[in-house]
Amino acid sequence: MQIGPYVLRNNVFVAPMAGVTDRPFRQLCKQLGAGYAVSEMAASNPRLWATEKSSRRTDHTGEMEPKAVQIAGADPDDLAACARFNVERGAQIIDINMGCPVKKVCNAWCGSALLQDEALVQTILHAVVSAVDVPVTLKFRTGWDRSHKNAQTIARMAEDAGIAMLTLHGRTRADGYKGDAEYDTIAAVKRAVSIPVVANGDISTPEKARFVLDYTGADAVMVGRAAQGRPWIFREIDHYLRTGTHLPAPLVSEVRQLMDEHLRAHYAFYGDFLGVRTARKHIGWYVRELPGGEEFRQRMNLLESTEAQLQAVAQFFDSQAHYGERLQYCLSPIPEAQREAA
Repeated sequence: MQIGPYVLRNNVFVAPMAGVTDRPFRQLCKQLGAGYAVSEMAASNPRLWATEKSSRRTDHTGEMEPKAVQIAGADPDDLAACARFNVERGAQIIDINMGCPVKKVCNAWCGSALLQDEALVQTILHAVVSAVDVPVTLKFRTGWDRSHKNAQTIARMAEDAGIAMLTLHGRTRADGYKGDAEYDTIAAVKRAVSIPVVANGDISTPEKARFVLDYTGADAVMVGRAAQGRPWIFREIDHYLRTGTHLPAPLVSEVRQLMDEHLRAHYAFYGDFLGVRTARKHIGWYVRELPGGEEFRQRMNLLESTEAQLQAVAQFFDSQAHYGERLQYCLSPIPEAQREAA
């Protein structure tokens, strides 16, 4: 798998997720087998570039290459300027967000709202590609709603504009994250263009990744929600795609160490005060399907210091060793119906 001059080590990618795929989490996912990761979306409005939030979202210090920044906005000139700004700061790939379904983003005519205006989409694509000398990619959805699906049209526009890769989430904006992903549409887009196409949506097991690649003909898969609390899913999928066999669940001792390293990197990135609070969701995801996980999450959310969080997490994973040397999920991570559908 290749994006411009960058040869990726595999075709299993981390989806950009606001409030989730910060630098510490991207680094962890890459460490655990992800072939590629994109930053949280950065606003194209120049007045926001210097804010602490935007600066964090585009901070790639020490990150495994290639370093990709996702930009979001509706003004072609602002998006072009934002792309140049981030390339000057070290971005090696620019990704344009036309897939976010969140209401506040769409109300600003950004994200997937742009799919309603194909002329504007075309202008934006040409403006950003022309603005930088690094590969530009596009993440988008199948359309605004089921009555207005235009993914193939957008894909052809993107290829004509010089976009290097497409990532298609197989839902419309109106779908949000409900229902099943439209793999037929992803397959149609793959047939319509010659540039790489990445399939996104409901990829939550190694078997599902294999199914989606075979069914759509896509060049890669992108994993989002299924990686929350399970960053080792990338090595599991990569191993299965290469060998057809499953890796065992991770060792409790390994996850204990990974959690400690992740939390310390998280605190260093955000500072102690904000770090403790923003770490709570990550800890909750890690423990949610483990014995005693929900009770622990409720107690952990009351802790106010980094030291207390680290100690509590270490003690929780020490307790997991009583159930075996490997993680023992008390619930199936993926509903059985989804397994059958795969």
